[in-house]
Amino acid sequence: MVENDLTERTYYYERWRAIFAGIIETAGTTFLLLIAVRWFSAGAMTKAIVAGAGSLGLLISPLVVTLVGVSRMTAARAAALLAALGAVCFFVMALVPVLPIFVVGSVLAMAAASASLPLLTQIYQENYPGRIRGRLFSKAIMIRIAMAAVFSDLVGRLFSDQIAQFRWLLVIFGLAFAFSCICLARCPSRPLPISDDSDGEREPDRKRRTSFISKVLGGGRSLRVWRWVYGDRVIRNLLICWMLVGTANLMMFPMRVEYLANPRYGLALSVSLIALLTGVIPNVARLTMSLVWGWLFDHIDFFVMRIMLNTSYALGILVFFMSHDLWSLAMGAVIYGVSNAGGDLAWGLWITKFAPASRVADYMAVHSFLTGFRGVLAPLVAFNLLTHPAMSMPRLGLIGVGLIMLASLILVPELRPRAAARSTAAVVPEISE
Repeated sequence: MVENDLTERTYYYERWRAIFAGIIETAGTTFLLLIAVRWFSAGAMTKAIVAGAGSLGLLISPLVVTLVGVSRMTAARAAALLAALGAVCFFVMALVPVLPIFVVGSVLAMAAASASLPLLTQIYQENYPGRIRGRLFSKAIMIRIAMAAVFSDLVGRLFSDQIAQFRWLLVIFGLAFAFSCICLARCPSRPLPISDDSDGEREPDRKRRTSFISKVLGGGRSLRVWRWVYGDRVIRNLLICWMLVGTANLMMFPMRVEYLANPRYGLALSVSLIALLTGVIPNVARLTMSLVWGWLFDHIDFFVMRIMLNTSYALGILVFFMSHDLWSLAMGAVIYGVSNAGGDLAWGLWITKFAPASRVADYMAVHSFLTGFRGVLAPLVAFNLLTHPAMSMPRLGLIGVGLIMLASLILVPELRPRAAARSTAAVVPEISE
């Protein structure tokens, strides 16, 4: 499986880190929002802020990548420091269990976790061989998913009638961040490149600004990255697709907890059932399908895979939010989990298929920024739309499905040129013979 020492060491620590990442994942997907709804009785704006906490980290990820690059810090060390920040935030939240501290701590901790994603992608690009990158990545994801499922079930059972004991849960999240910090600190990585001659803009005769602040604010790299992306039609279209699909999913993702927990929608399920439907069942489905999506990522056209994912996401939204009985909700949770298995892998690795190797972190930072933008905006839009009497949860779901279908239509024209290219590649050897 592994081919060299860098790959072996990275894969070893990534599997250990996946255990703690699975625990941390349940904080953002279920339990922080559940605590906000059930214990703090938070309003729409507060719930939207908690739901969009991780998106803030994605929003600032270009700045994080720039700072890491000019500081000459390795990607792994920077990610470890962000994990340490997350640990501190959760310990403070546990010590001072009041709503303002809870909200600020949730935002900072989950933002720290998501801000490290472009750094991790750069590590995968450097240390995982391209032909098995999807397989190695998906195997670590499987550990994370399994842990998330087990932890969701365990916490759902323990805290079903004892939500007041949530402070202990926050301590566990803090410990998970701390152990993630240790794993990341031991991962091999290199400093991010701070310049790239291939953009054609380097002028050796011109005096360069070398101060730290000028490199961050005036060096121009961040602006060039946006221009590179704008000038690349394929990546530009994929980013538009991600924007539409991501907005739909990020609108409906926190709505799962809201739909099941808020008495307004006629369900008001127990903590254990909410954990089952939002944590256990989706993660079991993700676990089952992760290797399948990993194989598809390595072997089929990415645009075909992306349209398959879009269709699956739309179906999951329709089934879940049109349902009121437990079996239909469970089926919607399964479809969502299957979709998320591929979505996780595609989100984390797609840029390695299209971006130059030296610019993976930069392109990923743009992708993360746009994800953060929609991640902050989408929950605010969704929760505020639901305050209007005319807007129901099924209608909101239909809006999300419409956005996803539009995203698929944008990608359809990309299929024909690629099919033609494959056909040409198959014919040319016959002619040359």
